[in-house]
Amino acid sequence: MKRFQRTVLDNGLRIIVAPQKDNPAVTVAVLVEVGSKYESKNINGISHFLEHMCFKGTKSRPKAIQISTELDRLGASYNAFTSNEYTGYYAKVDKAHFIKALDVVSDIYLNQIFAAEEIEKEKGVIIEELNMYEDMPQRKVSEILFTRLLYGDQPAGWDVGGRKEVIRALKRDDFINYKKDHYVAAATTVVVAGAVDEKDALEKIRQAFEEIATSEKVGKLAVKEEQKAPGLLVVDKNLEQSHIALGVRAYNLFDERRYTAGVIANILGGGMSSRLWMRIREEMGAAYYVRCDTDEATDTGYLMVHAGIENGKLLSAIEKILAEFKRLKTEKVGDEELKKTKDQIIGRLMLGLETSDSVAFYYGMQELLAKELMGPDELADKIRRVTAADIQEVANDIFRDDKLNLAIIGPNGDEAKLKSALKID
Repeated sequence: MKRFQRTVLDNGLRIIVAPQKDNPAVTVAVLVEVGSKYESKNINGISHFLEHMCFKGTKSRPKAIQISTELDRLGASYNAFTSNEYTGYYAKVDKAHFIKALDVVSDIYLNQIFAAEEIEKEKGVIIEELNMYEDMPQRKVSEILFTRLLYGDQPAGWDVGGRKEVIRALKRDDFINYKKDHYVAAATTVVVAGAVDEKDALEKIRQAFEEIATSEKVGKLAVKEEQKAPGLLVVDKNLEQSHIALGVRAYNLFDERRYTAGVIANILGGGMSSRLWMRIREEMGAAYYVRCDTDEATDTGYLMVHAGIENGKLLSAIEKILAEFKRLKTEKVGDEELKKTKDQIIGRLMLGLETSDSVAFYYGMQELLAKELMGPDELADKIRRVTAADIQEVANDIFRDDKLNLAIIGPNGDEAKLKSALKID
């Protein structure tokens, strides 16, 4: 059974309506193809900054308090987010408030006024957000340092939040021009999920976005990836544990092997029965958290193990993680472990689609980035078709010295020993 309706308007705006008749809530989300990969160095961070400014005033709601009060009065759950390839805005409300939520979300997306005094005030907020992440080593090592190590000094390797000196220098015209280039119909997807009528929701969205800009969207630069030996990036910081991001270059969003890589990540660190949880936490007692995930973008992808390790056990923990990488290359995964892993992935997928916001983002992100929608049953079938032979083949492709990278924050001692330990081949 089809769970969504997809419509592309003549101006290029894409609309997804995913009705859930028994859901008491509705989520309205607007997603746009722009993030730090679309920036130049002199405006690095503007995608994220612009996201903030969308809540600082519109033509019909010129004060930030008017926007927040209106959404709060609805009892809405609302927010926005920026990554290296997309920006999103959403509000989740009681189904009775769908029209009002659509009105507010479309307004903040289309009609920002970029008041100069608000820009100057928000610079302080952005800088404090950057400072906050400096105090969150778990996040910094995986979201900032690891990508910097992989991609270096190009947009894919830059911090989504930008650099403080750039943030301080941005002017009102920078926001106006950037929005003009990127917040256009052809780069935008609107998603509504929850207790709505398909035809009515589609018509209401058409009306709300009648005034969206229709100029040609501006693309991003192609990512260059070059690596011949293991990469290491160490940030020395006096912490009680060492936070690591250890992983390999893998597959982008359009590579079918990404499903196998996802199964591998789950085998390694997908839960409390995963291999790395058992080795690093249960057997070594060296970490509170250890997990493994994949990340797929339109032109890049990686598999990464993320953990906080007792400082004195850092080197031995890294060696055990690498040993599990090697093991996947040489030993086929047994039938029982493979079935357990697939069942876990599929179970989490289905449970994750219980709410209107999760459904909205599930379909919206596929449409925005891949331009193709896959229902959860179809995705589950792709996971089920992964074989032990597929896993071994992909493991031999990605677990190689010339794809291996390690980023660390902590009091890490001898970098030479760390570098010498980084071997899979």
